[in-house]
Amino acid sequence: MSLPSRSVTLTQVTVWSDGKVHSLQDTLAAEEPLEMRINGVPLNVTMRTPGHDLELTAGFLLTEGIIDSRDQLAGIRAAAPDSIANRNVVEVELANTTFVPKDLQRNFFAASSCGICGKASIEAIRRRGLRTPDRSFRVAPQVLCQIPDVLRNKQAIFDRTGGLHAAALFDAQGSLVALCEDIGRHNAVDKVVGWALLRDLLPLSRYILLVSGRGGFEIAQKALAAGVPVVVGVSAPSSLAVRLARELDLTLIGFLRGRRFVVYSGSFRCLTNRL
Repeated sequence: MSLPSRSVTLTQVTVWSDGKVHSLQDTLAAEEPLEMRINGVPLNVTMRTPGHDLELTAGFLLTEGIIDSRDQLAGIRAAAPDSIANRNVVEVELANTTFVPKDLQRNFFAASSCGICGKASIEAIRRRGLRTPDRSFRVAPQVLCQIPDVLRNKQAIFDRTGGLHAAALFDAQGSLVALCEDIGRHNAVDKVVGWALLRDLLPLSRYILLVSGRGGFEIAQKALAAGVPVVVGVSAPSSLAVRLARELDLTLIGFLRGRRFVVYSGSFRCLTNRL
């Protein structure tokens, strides 16, 4: 996936190094609000890195349970991509669904660092209709150990800014299928899920989702909504993510570094030798 426009911005900085001071031009990860509208009615505002906004919106609608399939998206478009005032707005038209924005019981305002903090209540964070992903999917430990390097080597915006999360889909052989970056880890996941949704690839029952940070509850929930059987993080998952993964037999892996990883749930998909 190509480097999105407006995903980075330039700024002048002052650097102190070993007693010496100099000025240089630095590159920052861009952060701007994105407003999602359904049939003209505002649904959500999320802080994100511009780029793949249609995928982000489609993925958000799917992982938050507003839609269940591609055919419920009658239309999705940038409201006015060439307008400074409205370039951060995505318009959606829904079909074959009874959902209307006024019936929504959740507050969807989300900051870039954490989507869950914007929910109206703890009860409201749980997406309904989650199912156990494909139990027949298998991936070799050797494949898992290879994919973090692939992810890191393909993080084009991170290379320029050092300040973005990434989410990527891999197949069982470790081949990279899709990768998206964003200042919010949950946004990166929504972008990847939305990319797959808009290409009629759901459910993602034969893929691995790798995230550059921790595996939090929302990431586990979004993966389950998309049918992903294996979620891998390079750092620790949260307790709520582990609980959800064990409840629905999602394979949840953390601390994937070098030749070592920790399996918190669903080891049958990746380990043949068990204690």
